[in-house]
Amino acid sequence: MRVALFATCVNDAVYPATAVATVKLLERLGVEVDFPAAQTCCGQPQFNTGYRRETEPLVHRTARAFAGYDYVVTPSGSCVAMVRDNYPRIGRKARAEGRGDTLADASDSLVPRTFELTEFLVDVLGLTDVGAYFPHEVTYHPSCHGLRMLGLGERPRRLLEAVKGLNLVELPGAEECCGFGGTFAVKNPDVSAAMGADKIRNSLSTGAEVLCGADNSCLMHLGGMLRRQGAPQRALHIAEILASTEEEPLV
Repeated sequence: MRVALFATCVNDAVYPATAVATVKLLERLGVEVDFPAAQTCCGQPQFNTGYRRETEPLVHRTARAFAGYDYVVTPSGSCVAMVRDNYPRIGRKARAEGRGDTLADASDSLVPRTFELTEFLVDVLGLTDVGAYFPHEVTYHPSCHGLRMLGLGERPRRLLEAVKGLNLVELPGAEECCGFGGTFAVKNPDVSAAMGADKIRNSLSTGAEVLCGADNSCLMHLGGMLRRQGAPQRALHIAEILASTEEEPLV
């Protein structure tokens, strides 16, 4: 099984430890992982702000970068949702405009092979216990893309519940949006901050040491608010928890 890591822009620029943890975890599970250097942005920021035509070259580039791999795995539900939900729309729109099938073909080749990390672990590898060790209290925030667009459901929770030493604490209002929403936070900063404050209040009420999520874009938003408040809780991607073992624990 040849797997390509789709690191994503946020992880590459701000949270490289998450990409490293993803590779470490997959290789520990016997998966051959490669990092195609040609990968860039999936085009989500452009598409979400109405620049569909400007997104099209990124669809082509992404499909070419990940051609030939059995699976494309990424620790980002929002980027998987972009590929699965919006790439086909872009392809259909181009076809309807009489501009051929190349975008649709690029989408068709990539969509079935692209997986968010937790669904790849559970659905493809058939695992919930990945041999992780993380002796801390953790609460889990399901991001909107993973929850509503990908339907990740209980997959992340099942993985966390199987981690040795981890105590998973229920997050009140877990299904409420954290307020980041990519360009939403830029266009509507006051609303975004208010939604984030609600999420942080609920998270701190659990008494958990760690606020865990599967999207670093959400965790960047929430983690920043936690730091500005001087809160004792830290935000951490699920990949880093699952990569932690008794032999090589994450501090």
